[in-house]
Amino acid sequence: MDSINFLVDKELCISCESCISDCPYLVLTMEGDIPVVIADRESMCIKCLHCLTVCPTGAVSVGGFNPDDCLITENMFPEAEKMEALIRGRRSVRKYQDENIESAVMERLLQVSWQAPTGVNARGVLFTVVDDKEIMDRLRIAVLSRLAELVRDDNLPEQLEFFAGFVRLWEEQGIDILFRGAPHIIITSAPKNCPCPEQDCVIALSYFELFAQSLGLGTVWDGLARLAFTQLMPEFSEKLGIPADHTIGYVMAFGKPAVEYRRTVPMRPAAINRVSFE
Repeated sequence: MDSINFLVDKELCISCESCISDCPYLVLTMEGDIPVVIADRESMCIKCLHCLTVCPTGAVSVGGFNPDDCLITENMFPEAEKMEALIRGRRSVRKYQDENIESAVMERLLQVSWQAPTGVNARGVLFTVVDDKEIMDRLRIAVLSRLAELVRDDNLPEQLEFFAGFVRLWEEQGIDILFRGAPHIIITSAPKNCPCPEQDCVIALSYFELFAQSLGLGTVWDGLARLAFTQLMPEFSEKLGIPADHTIGYVMAFGKPAVEYRRTVPMRPAAINRVSFE
């Protein structure tokens, strides 16, 4: 047994070499009829588990995971038409029901979304989530109160002076522009020393958004909240439990929508630059 715990069921292995040919870092080779790890390349393994997922007979286990831990993908992917409708039909939701997402649905949403790809399979993305609307209400009040202090003390940066308008709407009409009145938010962050922390965070939220829509939930990319947490009141990162060595990628507000969109939006054709390279 080696340190990456690469195991092959000799009775199931058909010596097809699929695991070898699909290994992105050329870690495997054949030894007789069985694939094995190349000793001096063992440290190159990024634990992507391609070898496990590509094996047609389920003979490979690696890193403590085996085929029984996996979902079978054959005939399980959505039809192209439904996937197109999901992508074209997703909307930024800014009106939410005042209720929590059920805990089982929340857990499924988070666990599935965390499967999103990351650079060099770093898996460093942290989901900081407010999963209770009462906690969200306390956070909302705290953030907007702090924002009001910045306005009163004339401490808003010149480029962000428009946040003063959000304070007026909140104090005079109870309108929450910053979080759109959502019962939940999720903040993605990753260690600054990851290969691509910001990109990993945005990719994770893209997966989160689409899966949330498939579950009947609404989302909105909350750039205003990101600005608030990163530019105006970075002290909230510690209060929210985000590690000091992390980069905040983005913020997304979400919950059960209080509005239903019934059709996609027609848009102009994509801007495409087709390369002719000689």
